[in-house]
Amino acid sequence: MSPLTTTDPAQAVAGIEDGSTILVGGFGMAGMPVELIDALIEQGATNLTIVSNNAGNGDTGLAALLGAGRVSKVVCSFPRQVDSYIFDGLYRAGKIDLELVPQGNLAERMRAAGAGIGAFFCPTAVGTLLADGKETRVIDGRTYVLEYPIRGDYALVAAETADAAGNLVYRKTARNFGPVMATAARQTIVQVRHTVPVGGIDPEMVVTPGIYVRRILDLSGTSSTGGAR
Repeated sequence: MSPLTTTDPAQAVAGIEDGSTILVGGFGMAGMPVELIDALIEQGATNLTIVSNNAGNGDTGLAALLGAGRVSKVVCSFPRQVDSYIFDGLYRAGKIDLELVPQGNLAERMRAAGAGIGAFFCPTAVGTLLADGKETRVIDGRTYVLEYPIRGDYALVAAETADAAGNLVYRKTARNFGPVMATAARQTIVQVRHTVPVGGIDPEMVVTPGIYVRRILDLSGTSSTGGAR
């Protein structure tokens, strides 16, 4: 079944429920699905768990969602940077929970969800607070920590181009976490800067197969910010 393609951001995020776990693509602002996040703010879903590499930049995109009070927990690798003042304020005030995950583990835990892997052992975080309470095992003389997949109810992803079947290609570093997030969510919603007919993307260039994509927000007629760099 082909994904729904729309030019209406509200239609793209319709039905996202309170309490959902949402995987949000982006490395800082590179590849952040800003238009989808803005639509989610307007849509009103609350008590959300957000999984992303960062905890927002400035006061736009993910930071705006945090500032609107819609997020109860953030799972990320880099919650603090020079312009993460919205998250900082919420966290220091005890208004938001944080699960800190090393960046490689974050990517692999989502990849494991998409690949159907029940859990995996990883050496990252051994001997640190991030390993407290987790099962460990010595394999070939090295200690590993047991990590579990991260699954999302929804993934919000920015790509460069989609065809009518939902196949995606990305632009340079804007690719970042989008491909693994698309496989790890129950429903993937993607904003794109270009749409083409089926066959308009060389099959050898497809990064995310259309089987993972449920809805496409076509921004070809607008000046979008997501997917930059």
